Amino acid sequence: MTIHSLPARTDAPARTEPDKPARRGGRRLLRERAGRTHHAGPLAYVLLAVMAILSIFPLYWTMVAASTDNTRVSQTPPPFLPGPNLFSNLARAWDEAAMGKAMINSTIVAGVIALSTVFFATLAGFAFAKLRFKGRNILLMLVIGTMMVPPQLGVVPLFMMMSELGWSQQLPAVIFPTLVSAVGVFFMRQYLSEALPDELVEAGRVDGAHSLRIFWSIVLPVARPAMAVLFMITFVHAWNDFFWPFVVLDMSNPTVPVALTQLSAGYVRDQSLIMAGALLGTLPLLAMFIVFGRQIVSGIMAGAVKG
Repeated sequence: MTIHSLPARTDAPARTEPDKPARRGGRRLLRERAGRTHHAGPLAYVLLAVMAILSIFPLYWTMVAASTDNTRVSQTPPPFLPGPNLFSNLARAWDEAAMGKAMINSTIVAGVIALSTVFFATLAGFAFAKLRFKGRNILLMLVIGTMMVPPQLGVVPLFMMMSELGWSQQLPAVIFPTLVSAVGVFFMRQYLSEALPDELVEAGRVDGAHSLRIFWSIVLPVARPAMAVLFMITFVHAWNDFFWPFVVLDMSNPTVPVALTQLSAGYVRDQSLIMAGALLGTLPLLAMFIVFGRQIVSGIMAGAVKG
C-alpha cells in the first residue's frame, strides 16, 4: 500500500517572528517620550503668575504699610510703593513690644511643640497603622473624635489645671497641653499605612527586633518626608497661636502674637507700627522656609516616588 503525502496548504497564514529591531526601537521611543520634559502652555504660566502675585501681595503690602507713617496708610488710595520709614518703624516695634524676648519664647515654644508632635505622632501613627492590638479601631476613633471638639470648651478646666501645677504665666503652660495633636497622629497613620510595607515590619520581626527597634531603624527612615512636613506645619501653627498663650501668659513673658497686642494699645492705633511688628514676627518663618524649604519639598517628592 502506497502512502501519498498531502501537499502543504498554501492558504494558511504563515507565522512570522516579531521584528525584534522594530520592537526595541518602539521601546526606546517610549522611554524617550517618558523622559522628555513637558513644557506648559502660555495659559499655565499666566495662572501661575497670578497665583504667585496673590500669594506674595499680603506680605508686600505689610512691608509697604510698615515703611510709611500712620497718616499715609489711612489715605485713599493707599500707597503701593515702600516708604522711607521701614527701619525706624521696625526699631520702634522691637522696643515697644519687647520682640526680642517674645521671639526667644516663641522659638522655644514652637520648637518643643513641633519636635514632640512629630515624635509622638509618628510613634502613635506606626502603632495604629501596623500593629495589631485590641481596641485599636476604637482608640483611633476616639483620637479622631477629639478633632471635632472646639478647643475653647477646655480653656477653663485647662487654665485651672495649669494654676494648680504652678505653671500660670510660664512657658510650660503653653507647651505641655499641645505636646501632640490628633491631626498629627491621623496624618502619620495615613502616611505609614501606604508608605511602609508590611514586609519590612515582618522582616524586622524575623530578625528578632522588638517594636521600638523596628520604629527606630525602619519606621523613622520611611516616615522622614512626612515628618518634615508635619514639623513645618506644627511649627508655623505654634508660632502663630494666639488664643491659649494670650489666656495663660502676660506681657512680662509673652510669645510673638501676644507681644503684638501691645502695639495696638491706646485710643489711636498706629497701623504702620502694627504692620512693622507683624513683619518682624513673620521674618523668622520666612527664613526657616527659605533654609529648609528645598529639603522639605525634595523629601515629599522622594516619599511620593517610593510610595
